[in-house]
Parts: sequence; C-alpha cells; structure tokens
Amino acid sequence: MRIVCGIEIKGSEAIVALLALDRGLFQVPDCRVRRVALQTPDSAHNLRYFQRTVAKLLADYKTAEVVIRERPTKGKFAGGAVGFKLEACIQLINDIEVTLLSSSQIKQRLKRQPLTVPFTETGLKGFQQGAFETAYAFLCDQPDPAE
Repeated sequence: MRIVCGIEIKGSEAIVALLALDRGLFQVPDCRVRRVALQTPDSAHNLRYFQRTVAKLLADYKTAEVVIRERPTKGKFAGGAVGFKLEACIQLINDIEVTLLSSSQIKQRLKRQPLTVPFTETGLKGFQQGAFETAYAFLCDQPDPAE
C-alpha cells in the first residue's frame, strides 16, 4: 500500500489529507490531524516545532511521500512569506520525498481522471478538499507498485 500526504498551505497552517493507493483502489486512511499550525512565524523554535510535528505525523502513518499544492509567487492568489517558510520546513524533512503540483496540473489530472466518489462521501472536512485533490491528482499520475 502506498500512502501519500496531500498538503495545502493556507496562511500559517498546513492542511493535511492522507490518501492510499492499493492495487488500483483508493482509500482515505483515518488521520488524527487535519491541520498543523505554526504559532509564531518569526521564531526559529516554532519553525522547528512545526517541522518535527509534520515529520512525526508522516512517520506515524508510514508516509514517505508528500505532495504540496503549489502557490503562485505573483498575482492575486500569491502565497505569503509564512506559507513559503512552511513549505521549506516540509521540504527539508529527512527521508521524505516532496513534490509540488500547480493548480493547473491538478485541474488537468482531475479532468483526465475525475473522482468516482463525491468528495462529501470521503469522510474528510470541506476545508481538506484542496489537500485531498492534490494527493489524488498526484497518485493518478503514478504507477501502482502493487500491480
């Protein structure tokens, strides 16, 4: 079974959704955490705590792959400095493979391979939809090692 952690960064939080692929079937594993927040972005101690928290979450669920919804650097929907700090903290976690997917890549993959079940039936909260779609779009484009 291959478990991927989809992350969407909004403000000073990383919204998390786990998605597993096993022999062509998608599963949404239960996860104790829906979001990980950074308390004070100007403190190195808090950044390290955020990084350790995400690393512990990934280790607990045996997840070695993270896919982050990429935020634009310019324009109306540009990401803020704190969001880019969070992204860097996640990318620097040891033994974790991190992939960034742009919104257009996600949209293309979802168009090519739409969800077969409505999002509301996944058991996730509405604010996790972006993270879930990011993980789903990533797994749709990857070979299943169990096959």
